[in-house]
Amino acid sequence: MNTSDLIKKTAKVLAWTGGGVVGTVALYLAAGAALSAIPVAGAEAPPAPGEEFIEAYILSNGVHTDLVVPVRTAQMDWSQLLPYADTPAADQSRQFIGFGWGDKGFYLETPTWAELKLSTGLKAMFWLSTTAMHTTFHHRPAVGEDCVRLNLTPAEYTRLIQFIQASFAPDAAGRPRHLTGHSYGRHDAFYEARRTYNLFYTCNTWANEGLKVAGQKAALWTPFDFGIFWQYR
Repeated sequence: MNTSDLIKKTAKVLAWTGGGVVGTVALYLAAGAALSAIPVAGAEAPPAPGEEFIEAYILSNGVHTDLVVPVRTAQMDWSQLLPYADTPAADQSRQFIGFGWGDKGFYLETPTWAELKLSTGLKAMFWLSTTAMHTTFHHRPAVGEDCVRLNLTPAEYTRLIQFIQASFAPDAAGRPRHLTGHSYGRHDAFYEARRTYNLFYTCNTWANEGLKVAGQKAALWTPFDFGIFWQYR
């Protein structure tokens, strides 16, 4: 094979490869958008006589969705499991806590998108890395475009508690394993988590699954935050 033929063949292979990658990405985005638009209706479960709703929130930073719940209720005191002292500020005036599950490489090595490494992205997409739980103490969130309030019955909140707890990877004593020295700000902390992040189970897929478990409105499947928020527009 002469040089000219080799160049032509190489160019053809690269073109087919590039086309395949672009096609795969386009198919993934199309499937994500289509399945995000299919609602899974939450079960309407009024509280029993004498019961009160638990105030919870869905909160997005524009890319990633957190599930936000009260620090303390009759059912759960999260500060006993995830102490305020694990955060730099140790600010006990904040009475809500947000939970976000995701790829540990993204969380710990990519504080801004400008610092994203190709290797980190590839590991996250293709089942090659571990995961972490990001927790953030909040004052009461303000409802808006990126924040939706939920009213959970005690039974719904119990299921959500169990879902969140099961997402942590505990130590030998059954407690969450704090990843010390890693915080974005003054009020957050990271912990080891279970499961593996990938193209089909992202941080937003985790939050969407939590909403399903709690009997709330959710998307059939979504890798994106907007897939969740569409259901509440």
